[in-house]
Amino acid sequence: MNMSTSTQVAPATDVEPGKPISQAFKYVRQEIPDGPMVGKDITRLARTDRMIANVQVMKEGGENNLHSHAHLDGFWMVLSGRARFYGEGDALLADLGPKEGILVPRNFKYWFESTGTEVLELLQVESFDISIPDEPSIFKDRKDFTPKTDATSRARIYEGRVNSPNFGRMR
Repeated sequence: MNMSTSTQVAPATDVEPGKPISQAFKYVRQEIPDGPMVGKDITRLARTDRMIANVQVMKEGGENNLHSHAHLDGFWMVLSGRARFYGEGDALLADLGPKEGILVPRNFKYWFESTGTEVLELLQVESFDISIPDEPSIFKDRKDFTPKTDATSRARIYEGRVNSPNFGRMR
């Protein structure tokens, strides 16, 4: 893949609605220390005002809280490890392994957890039905129904856009 330095890359946190900018990316899993992992790692791969693409990494037991998004449709696919997705009342929606996934529509209440012994790597692609030009607006779109967990509140976010001066660094 040619990762030319002439590729225009959107700023790390904001995007300009209506201005198309290509974004080359590369996912590099951060080193996972031995022992329990507190929180999760998120590598930001690409973003426009209408879409985001990330990879989320958690060890066994890492979990999210029950929540929904008013304007985001979410596509999740397991790259490695295992994940369980749940709905209201902890109803099991899917027990997923590698190359399996789930679509979570906007306003749908869900949460997920890492299961098994292998580190979970989840590809997350979210599309918006309105322009969401910055990351704080994404967080405002989220509605929590149960208290946030360590995986939710203690996430480490890394830059995955290769032409960003912050590539591979925690933001």
